[in-house]
Amino acid sequence: MAKIGIFYGSTSGVTEEIAEKIQAEIGEENCDLYSMEEDFDSYDDLLEYDYLLLGCSTWGAGEVQNDWREPLFDLEVEKPDFSGKTIALFGPGDCTGHGKHFVGALGILYDQFKALGANVVGAVSADGYTFEKSTAIRDGRFVGLPLDEVNESEQTDQRIADWLALLKPDFPALAA
Repeated sequence: MAKIGIFYGSTSGVTEEIAEKIQAEIGEENCDLYSMEEDFDSYDDLLEYDYLLLGCSTWGAGEVQNDWREPLFDLEVEKPDFSGKTIALFGPGDCTGHGKHFVGALGILYDQFKALGANVVGAVSADGYTFEKSTAIRDGRFVGLPLDEVNESEQTDQRIADWLALLKPDFPALAA
């Protein structure tokens, strides 16, 4: 069974906590956890896995978290082939305080990895979320799992469980 690589960037610890919850739900034996700041060396780390869960919070006017900036630049310049890779995205945002840019970083990751040939799965309905605007919406759905630990933290565990169930057909380690 193929292991899943969970890669996350976290400034304040929120995305890290979410990544750890996801790892606990999946089981440590089924996935490896990488901090983009502490554990990540190059995009070759990502290419070692056929199945990836990528976590990134949104900062400023819909930008990616700092730990993702350089890796995304390298990916854009070097254009490695991610075809054959299955990727799902997750990230926290603040739907009230930053409702105009809610989880916009997920849209950036989505566009970048799709352009490199990845199969990006795990789109989530926008129903049940309160926000003004998001660049992470494609065809009426978020491109990954949005979480709001500021305003809707009581929904996080259920949203993670529902999302992982949604991913089972595309992630063999989840079906075990």
